[in-house]
Amino acid sequence: MRLKGKRNKPMSEINVVPYIDVMLVLLVIFMATAPLVTQGVKVDLPQKPSDAIADVQDDPLVVSIREDGALFMNLGVRDSQDSGQRVTIYALEEQAGKIIRARPDVPVYLRADKALDYGEVIGVMTVLQSAGAESVGLITDPPEL
Repeated sequence: MRLKGKRNKPMSEINVVPYIDVMLVLLVIFMATAPLVTQGVKVDLPQKPSDAIADVQDDPLVVSIREDGALFMNLGVRDSQDSGQRVTIYALEEQAGKIIRARPDVPVYLRADKALDYGEVIGVMTVLQSAGAESVGLITDPPEL
């Protein structure tokens, strides 16, 4: 028995539930794999006990020196595994100088591999000082117990 006036109209709405499900699964996958994809400069820091750096400034200038002498500079990166941009010793003074002139109160830190020659570390500290850094903090890893 058919009722008059009741027709089979084509559905003009798109069912978005499957799309939402797929997006949520992708979101979970990206959230789970994002920490695994981080890249950084492999620096074997000296392990010495030291006080933690005070969190007064959000954007420190961190210069990293790898064992092979490669220099990396990053600004405002809280992740210690992030390498920043690679620079030469000649470009370091210019680029660090621009940052320090723009923000004279920026804290400057140096991460140097423990296998480096002391003279190389002092050379980079001298370049940072000539770029305008009033003080340079040295970053170490806490000793393993």
